[in-house]
Amino acid sequence: MNRIKLWPHLTVVGLAIAVIAGLAVAFYLKHEQTVEAEALPTAARIQRVDGEVAFSDSLPNSDATGADAQWIAATPNQPFSVGDRIYTRDNARTSLAFSGRNFARLDPNTSLDVVSLGDRRTQLALRDGSAMFDVGYLDSGELFEVATPRGAIEFDQPGLYNVGFDNNGNVLVSVLSGLARVVGLGGTGEINKGEMLTLLGQTAAEVALSRLNGQDAGQQVDDYYRYQYPDSYDGRYNNYDAYLSDPYYYDPSRRNVSYQYASSTIPGINDLDAYGDWQNVDGYGHALKPRVDSGWVPYQQGAWTNDYPYGPTWVSSEPWGYAPYHYGRWANVGNQWYWVPDTVNTTPTYAPALVAFVPLNDTNQIGWVPLGPGDSYAPRYYDNNWQPRYLTRADTFPAQLINLAIPGAVTAIPVDTFGRVVDRQSLRRVDSRAWASTRPTLDPLTLTPLRNAVVHSAWGRGKIDLPPGIAKKLRDTPVFVGGDLRESRFRKDLAKSMRVERVSEQGRNQKLKIRDDRHGDQARQDVDVARHQQDDRKQQKQEIEERQAKDKSAKGERVGGRAQEQPQAGGPPMRIQPKAERKGHEPEAQPHGHDNGGGKGKGKKP
Repeated sequence: MNRIKLWPHLTVVGLAIAVIAGLAVAFYLKHEQTVEAEALPTAARIQRVDGEVAFSDSLPNSDATGADAQWIAATPNQPFSVGDRIYTRDNARTSLAFSGRNFARLDPNTSLDVVSLGDRRTQLALRDGSAMFDVGYLDSGELFEVATPRGAIEFDQPGLYNVGFDNNGNVLVSVLSGLARVVGLGGTGEINKGEMLTLLGQTAAEVALSRLNGQDAGQQVDDYYRYQYPDSYDGRYNNYDAYLSDPYYYDPSRRNVSYQYASSTIPGINDLDAYGDWQNVDGYGHALKPRVDSGWVPYQQGAWTNDYPYGPTWVSSEPWGYAPYHYGRWANVGNQWYWVPDTVNTTPTYAPALVAFVPLNDTNQIGWVPLGPGDSYAPRYYDNNWQPRYLTRADTFPAQLINLAIPGAVTAIPVDTFGRVVDRQSLRRVDSRAWASTRPTLDPLTLTPLRNAVVHSAWGRGKIDLPPGIAKKLRDTPVFVGGDLRESRFRKDLAKSMRVERVSEQGRNQKLKIRDDRHGDQARQDVDVARHQQDDRKQQKQEIEERQAKDKSAKGERVGGRAQEQPQAGGPPMRIQPKAERKGHEPEAQPHGHDNGGGKGKGKKP
């Protein structure tokens, strides 16, 4: 009897859901899919967070650079893109991945803003602190530059670069490997491997070029690699010459199997080897099998966040959980989940989450299921009013989804908890009858309850207050780029709000007047070498005389009482290699920063 009585109720619910689905279709007909819509900007990854790291993502109708900007706690695997800002507090560090080969590490009290982030263009802004930029690969004509208050630093070759400020606000650029070009307010100039350039004064009219000190450069390289590769680095780069002779040793594209099966443009693939195994799966080719517990399902360990202009975005709490949740598809074979990436020779497109959202008969529940190989995806972005703009004509209500029939593949939670960390202990298996009368959608904002939760809720984002002086400095300090500024459709007047300007045409076209201190460094080095050689001759003469005295004593002859030469107090000076023995350059200037390190030399696309 109870079962019979439930049917009328379910019929009403089904009709209501059908009406909602019809309204959703009408809603999306209003926003016709268009092929001429602007392509989405690329997203990068926050891959590691140590200490308090603040993040501001400038949601629509707000200003990340304004006095009321909201800063929240950054988390690993959090995507970031154009218009976003990152700031490390005291004793904090964070590492970033712009691709599978290009990285950055921010030292304590460092600010980094994203001005532009595209397939062949990365423009960042540094207003405070210091950062290491580990550039493993640059395509032909690709721009990678860092704007500062004294001008822009463009990385012309793959390599390792440190950019920061001294206590007087001067900009210091160290090239540990590679080749950089500074586009300053007073002109342009090159910085070669083993050199440091200092932009002095408010207008950077005075520029000093010097050589790096090898011992300190080695310490920087060593410190960086200990941070970037804590589980595999063996300390070999503490010697700067050892780094220069083999800068590729820790290049992940050469050491990690994952780069053979997934594109090196994907951030996060450098973490996959440590947490999964690649297997050749029938019908799919090489796919990654994560080392996880029995019953594990993708998109269950983490939380949803609202990221403009992408909308609901999955942020995994798994240390490897970036690449497999924003690229590729998931396949279930023999009750095991496999990540199937796009082929290695493609340029995959970032997605906030590759899932379909499943409305359930219980209107307070929302579910999602991983997209499988062959399932379509509708790339899109949202305008300031969270209205969709489509980049393809894909159907947002797919008729079939491969994984929908896999037991346990659908994750369901109460709508009012959407945005909180998923509590796996409270998850329950959803019977397929729960969505039998509904249509899954590729866009969560078709579902009214979820749309309300996304648009009108801050989802309990933990706020971080920056000290007023720091906030004002980050807000009011202008920076200069060398490349052209391209207006983003998603961030209107971004350059103006972020106080980013382009170096004048005169500055871009004239050469910097550089005070070259490299020769002074060489003169000091030659004096040290000569002093060392003189000490060596004295030591050799003393040893010969001592041997002669011992020989005479053994023969019973009288040894003269001439006083022996005493070594100078403190011992002989530290030995410095003669010029003929040194490799490449003769470092003398102290590299700036306290926690910086090395990178790779010339890159090569895998």
